[in-house]
Amino acid sequence: MNDLAGSGVPGLDLAAFAAWYAGQRPDHLDAAGDLRARVIAGGKSNLTYEVTDGDSWWVVRRPPLGHVQATAPDMGREYTAMTALAGTDVPVPATYALCQDADVLGAPFYVMERVPGTPYRTRAQLEEIGAERTAAVAREMVDVLARLHAVDPAAVGLEEFGRPAGFLERQVRRWGRQLEGSRSRDLPDADELLRRLSENIPADDADIAIVHGDYRLDNLLLDADRARAVVHWEMSTLGDPLTDVALLLVYDRLSEVAGGSAVADAGMAPGYPGPDEQLEQYAAASGRDLHRMDFHLGLAYLKLAVILEGINYRHLQGQTVGAGFDSVGAAVEPLLAAGLDATRALTAPPKGP
Repeated sequence: MNDLAGSGVPGLDLAAFAAWYAGQRPDHLDAAGDLRARVIAGGKSNLTYEVTDGDSWWVVRRPPLGHVQATAPDMGREYTAMTALAGTDVPVPATYALCQDADVLGAPFYVMERVPGTPYRTRAQLEEIGAERTAAVAREMVDVLARLHAVDPAAVGLEEFGRPAGFLERQVRRWGRQLEGSRSRDLPDADELLRRLSENIPADDADIAIVHGDYRLDNLLLDADRARAVVHWEMSTLGDPLTDVALLLVYDRLSEVAGGSAVADAGMAPGYPGPDEQLEQYAAASGRDLHRMDFHLGLAYLKLAVILEGINYRHLQGQTVGAGFDSVGAAVEPLLAAGLDATRALTAPPKGP
């Protein structure tokens, strides 16, 4: 984490923020207050800051600097999801204010509660707490996901949060477009994986849930092995819950598949459950059938590869903040290869006469 800066950090003009936030929440902040801020390390997409006036703390989220694609989720989506889930069995930070006016900080942003907790990301972090607690943390992660997928969207006012019909088809098209918008090199495996997924999209299912869209261990803040908050909801929507399950499994294999310092390796820690155990736990908690995950795993590998390629693009343009970006691009091709391996049993549907 960066040291606290009184003059602001990249992407966060503290004077402009203070003037705006004091108008929104005068009970929180005096516009004349002396603010300091720091970037919270860990995420490599949207920017997250801790802001303080010396007495109180807030968290501010905004899009990344520079290259942001038109299809990238907006701050309003993230804010809406967390606001709606407050009071459910899914732990989320309290939301305080949303700014859609890009003139304030150069992009939309929102303010939320600072929740104490640890985002476990590395094997070393989990080794410090031991194998037994690591297993408990991983079980909590899967249980929280099952609880999210059990929330009735209509009961929390999210019935219009997405378009479930054609969800998987749109996901394939969307990540294909995202790749074209940030591709800086030839990636033949991406083209083949896109083709394979496009030709094998499962039929629409009536099993629709609130999907987090980027669910993984370090997007949970944990304290005493219990989840205190699920964060980073910018990709949330209504859709197929198995996309969350598959992406979680892919994230857990990221270090094994891609290696390097750019990826989390928490899934390699002693005590961390393997994919079969996690699928069994989720199936028992959710009642869902998980016997065919090949398409979903292939889509998850594609999605993560495209996200990392976009981050790599911004890094090459000098538009990232913080360290650890120089090796992100090296993870893309191994992920695409793993996606092809995961979908090797898929066959194109029979063509008509």
